[in-house]
Amino acid sequence: MGNLPSEFFVNVDIKRCTGCLRCSLECPFDVHVYQKNEFKKSGDGKEKRKNYIIRYHENCTACQRCVYTCPEKIITIEKRPQAFATHPIWAQKTIKDIQVQAQTGGIILSSMGNEKPYRVLFDHLVLDACQVTNPAIDPLREPMELRTFLGRKSEKIDFNSDIPPNLKLDTPIMFAHMSYGAISLEAHKSLSKAAKMQGTFMGTGEGGLHKDLYPFSDHIIVQIASGRFGVHEEYLNVASAIEIKIGQGAKPGIGGHLPGMKINEAISQTRMIPIGTDAISPAPHHDIYSIEDLSRLIYSLKEATRYKKPVFVKIAAVHNSAPIATGVIRAGADAVVVDGFTGGTGAAPQVIRDNLGIPIEAAIASVDERLREEGIRHWGSIIASGSIRNSGDIAKAIALGADAVYTGTGALISLGCTVCKQCYTGKCPWGIATQDPKLRKRLNPEKGAIAASNLIKGWSHELKEILGALGLNSIESLRGNRDRLRGVGLTQAELDVLGVLPAGK
Repeated sequence: MGNLPSEFFVNVDIKRCTGCLRCSLECPFDVHVYQKNEFKKSGDGKEKRKNYIIRYHENCTACQRCVYTCPEKIITIEKRPQAFATHPIWAQKTIKDIQVQAQTGGIILSSMGNEKPYRVLFDHLVLDACQVTNPAIDPLREPMELRTFLGRKSEKIDFNSDIPPNLKLDTPIMFAHMSYGAISLEAHKSLSKAAKMQGTFMGTGEGGLHKDLYPFSDHIIVQIASGRFGVHEEYLNVASAIEIKIGQGAKPGIGGHLPGMKINEAISQTRMIPIGTDAISPAPHHDIYSIEDLSRLIYSLKEATRYKKPVFVKIAAVHNSAPIATGVIRAGADAVVVDGFTGGTGAAPQVIRDNLGIPIEAAIASVDERLREEGIRHWGSIIASGSIRNSGDIAKAIALGADAVYTGTGALISLGCTVCKQCYTGKCPWGIATQDPKLRKRLNPEKGAIAASNLIKGWSHELKEILGALGLNSIESLRGNRDRLRGVGLTQAELDVLGVLPAGK
């Protein structure tokens, strides 16, 4: 059996090429390969060097690194799908996946979120607007409040009793948990600095917290997953909050795997595992097999941090997210994080990513409704995660019931990511999802922090504009206010789950 045909074709205007070799130096996937020995044999001058760059189109991932960095701007990448005989069941991707597994005998890995052509429910929801009787508000001239508090709220105002610990956010947008090891230290530095600049928080993921990030710990949420990597007393107490990861939207029901090739000395020290060994997180927490077990862990963490830090619990969005979230909140969690099936990941089995879980929109609406029905909505906050793409998604998520949102892939795109879906290879050409020292130098943490900060700033400005159009001056007034949402092109069943009316009613 021959090799699979290339999916992309790299076009180069060879007449304008100067032979600078920038493309071969920048590409980590060996698409542009300089045949140095052949050039030496030729005896030609430097201007002929371009003739000895061989392009292996089958290696191209469309990461755009060569396109962005070519000084002459003469490179374009063309998608070149192969023509297969059409069949209603055996689609091109299905055939190619079978061919890959026939060659490798292994699991097909993937990065980023679900690639199946499901409808994005956010795109079928529209927000109400005020006009005459209820006039809009001008956010440029009137104060707009985005401040958000995450955590358990007191049953009543009592100045003599202790107030449960809450996180104070200047904007309801946080950077999602992405572990050190899965992404570079430079990426972590960028996001932690940006979080501090914008008065919000960054999640560490399950890879511990590098010492260089301790100065930003007042804007960091640490995570505890089944592998317990990097978890120790200082780690728990230095952060502002703790999150227990039970499930992940991109791979519900399975654990994590960071290959040994990514475990260098710094990651080894941070995660507290030997250099070069695989970091494998089990599917379950082996000390959690019931809500009671979860409750014991929650209160153990609260005890270890002297009840000064809120404890969150992260679950994947599944059909019974509502009763699970209710149990989590009743178990003592200060917030429940619900991660939808379009959420990103550095590495996941493709079959898991594309076939397990439910959309974040449906999960958030059902969780919020269930907590309200049981009269415990104030016991804990709801954080939505899973392909939050823009401020419109944020506003709709909050109207469906979320208190705040996480953005992961959006944050990485602000750092330069082009979603080439090669995170698991460790060859990220933008220095984000890699531990290669040469590639990591491509990401400047200072510039990355400004870019990520600008993203949050821009989305926050737009949120204020949306609130103004809705006639609201506080994000709190939008939270769970599904009366301000209408569905377009949704089935009645979908409208019922989301708790919204169709447009025109």
